[in-house]
Order: sequence, then structure tokens, then C-alpha cells
Amino acid sequence: MACDLAGHGAGPGAAAAELERVAGWLRAHPTQELDVYGRGALVETFEARVAELLGVEAARWMPSGCMAQPIALRVWSDRAAGSHKRRIGLHPTSHLELHECTSYARLHGLEKVTLGAADAPFDATHIEAAGDLAAVVLELPTREIGGQVPSWEELVKISEAVRAGGGRLHLDGARLWQTMYDNKPLAEICALFDSVYVSFYKDIGALPGAMLLGPREFIDEAVVWQRRQGGTLYSAHANIVSAMLNLEDRLPRMFEYRAKALAVASAIRSRLGRTAFHSITPDPPHASMLHLVLKGPSQAELEALRDKVALEHGIRIFSRIRAEVGDGLWYTEISFGDACLRIDDAQLVAALDAFKFE
Repeated sequence: MACDLAGHGAGPGAAAAELERVAGWLRAHPTQELDVYGRGALVETFEARVAELLGVEAARWMPSGCMAQPIALRVWSDRAAGSHKRRIGLHPTSHLELHECTSYARLHGLEKVTLGAADAPFDATHIEAAGDLAAVVLELPTREIGGQVPSWEELVKISEAVRAGGGRLHLDGARLWQTMYDNKPLAEICALFDSVYVSFYKDIGALPGAMLLGPREFIDEAVVWQRRQGGTLYSAHANIVSAMLNLEDRLPRMFEYRAKALAVASAIRSRLGRTAFHSITPDPPHASMLHLVLKGPSQAELEALRDKVALEHGIRIFSRIRAEVGDGLWYTEISFGDACLRIDDAQLVAALDAFKFE
């Protein structure tokens, strides 16, 4: 079987293996108090652990980011005063805008103000030009543009600009784990934000689950909204244990994933124009992910070439093509994880060299 360049190399048996791992942990801890409606030692200990890691006062386990983030914006909006009470700032590619059926507007009555252009992170000047906002969402890294991040200096300016306008800055940290600013601790990054969301299946590779973090009073209000939206499950112990175990395993490997992303990008860069690789975004990668634009006669032929390389060289360069972006150009995404660490340099070079049409 070919090894995927992206992800953690989950094969057909991965789902069963993860559930067996969770079951094994539960058998080894028979006296562990499980969660019931969001309370209990299991979930509360994990919440405290993540809050400490990110340097935030309080945390709440939630089923998904699609629930957690609009709730965060609702809480901050309810606390705002004046005519900007319902105005929130979003990047054009924000997950809340593209993938959540505008729940922020439909469920919470919030009004979007678009910040910046779709192909780059917004900056402090966009905040200042938008006028007063109740809250601003900033995603680190920004997935839809290849994992780009603003510079540290610009991030500080954004934080200052939002707060100077009386707003709150919320971190869409779905992939926060792979965000690196000169080895700054995650807590130093999160200190620039008023609230934070993280995912445990993205990058960490756990069963689905998320966490919302912020000041204690903020989390207390968020808990009420979670219940109102049907998110206070009777128990989520399997997902919580999975998140706990995978965070422990994979968080220390993030620097390895990042190093591999830089190495793969460098190898692909030297082959642009003489293979089916057309461009890399961003180049070099800002995190442990990137977008690749591929050049070929058709999507089907690019996928056939991928499969041919996988058969002959044992590496599946990408999983799927996401969209056509020009005449004969398609883009795909690679997010690096455990799988890439199992690939040696010689094998990678041979596979990349073979990714071309004769």
C-alpha cells in the first residue's frame, strides 16, 4: 500500500484502531469518573489541561467548532454596546462564512463585515477601516489560503487595533497546533486574543471534538448557549479520551511536521516547470501545510498520474483535487502529519521526479 504524503496515514482499519485504543485506556482506568452532561473529572481535567497549555483561564468541551465559534461571537456581541453591537469582522475565506451556512447571522443575528482580500491575511489597516466591531475572527493559520499567517508584528498590531475599537479578538485555532512564531509558546500567541477555539481532529487526529477557551464569565455564558443549541451531550467520553491521548502523542511532533513541510516545498520548488507541479502557496510554507497548484490536461489525468506514481514509488502525493483554478490548473492541499515522517528522502525525490506527463 502506498504511503500518503499528507495526514497521519490513516488506513482502512484506522477507525477501529482508534476506538480500540480508547477502549484500552478506559479498561486501564476503571475508576475514572466519566463526563455526564459536560461535567465530571474526565472532561474537567482535560479542559484544565488545555486551558493551562494555552494560558487561558477557562475552557469548555464542545462537539464542534461550528457550534463553538458562533457562540463565542454571540457572547462577545451581547456584551458590546452601541451601534456596532452586532457587527463582526471576518476574512473572506473564514470557515464561518464558507462552510457553516451563515449560522452567525441565521441563529445569532450577527452582521458580517469583510476584512481584507481573499488571497492574503487581513491586517490592522483593515480593522481600522471597518469601523467599530463587536468581535473579529482571525484564523491561524488561514486554511483556505494555504496556511498563511500574518507576521508576529502584524498580529500584535491587529490585536491592538481590535481592542482600541472596543472589540474582542477571537482566534479560530482549528489548526493552531501547527502555528509557529519563532518557537513562541502557544500561550504567548493566545495572549493576544480574548477567546480561542481549537479542534482535536484537525492536526491532532483524534475523534471529533473541540474546545472553546476564554475568561471564566465568558465560558459560563457559552455553556448556556451550548445547551440552548443542543450541544450538551449526555456523554462524550470516547471523543475526550481520544483527544487527550492524541494531543499528548502529536503535539510534540509539530516541529517535525513543519520541518518536513519546508523540505517537501523546497524539493517541489526545484521541480516547478519540469513536472506537473505548477506553484506552491505560500512559498515557503508558514505552517505544516501548503497548497499546490498542479498543471495537466484534466483532473482525471492528474489523478491517474498520482495513482501511477503511488503504484511505482509508494507515495500518494495528494488525496484529492479541491478545485480548478485556471486553464489546465488545479489545486490541492497537503497538511503534513505522521505519514510524511515515514518517507525517506530518496523515495520522496523519486516520486516527485516521476510526477510528470511524458
